[in-house]
Amino acid sequence: MTRIAILYEDQRCLVLNKPAGLPVQGGERVKTSLDALLAREYDPPPRLVHRLDKDSSGVILVAKTPLDAAHYSKIIAGGRAVKEYLAVVACDVDPHAPRAGVIKTTLSVKGRDKYAETGWRILRQTHAPEGAWTTLRLRLHTGRTHQIRRSLAQEGRPILGDDKYGDFALNRRLRKERGLKNLLLHSARLAIPQSDGPPIDVSAPPPPYFDEYLR
Repeated sequence: MTRIAILYEDQRCLVLNKPAGLPVQGGERVKTSLDALLAREYDPPPRLVHRLDKDSSGVILVAKTPLDAAHYSKIIAGGRAVKEYLAVVACDVDPHAPRAGVIKTTLSVKGRDKYAETGWRILRQTHAPEGAWTTLRLRLHTGRTHQIRRSLAQEGRPILGDDKYGDFALNRRLRKERGLKNLLLHSARLAIPQSDGPPIDVSAPPPPYFDEYLR
């Protein structure tokens, strides 16, 4: 737990800044996971409420009891939580294109098509010798598996460093020429309403490997 920052804590939950490369849940061929690390540090161990991809970094909430986990899960499943991300995507820089919008699509989840909706806003656009890319601020309106990665790839705006849905040739070039080894997707903010007080509203800056692409 030494490399996982605690961003917020109260009697019901912890909000952590998960590093990229750490799975949130154990499984076959997983040596270390967030839930296992928490189990070593806390008794009883906190419970996962939502998920982040192994290769994504950023804000994640865990609950301290089963009752608290059910409480926060209901809020998130009901769409009452604000979940915002930063992503750097490959795409043409068009000054006349919209600066914000919503991606509405369907994604296959366990063999069934599910509606997915993701809000986006352009923060910055960059030309570089390797190509053009754009920094986006994204907000999840639904919660499908790999929703942001898949939706952006369908739109022709794959996230840099995405080795599952991305532009593999561009990723290889950026790895060789700029040393890019990470997925440029970061959970930047989580806000959850509280019935007995102000909302839990926590943000985390992106990790250092974002810096070159955000400048």
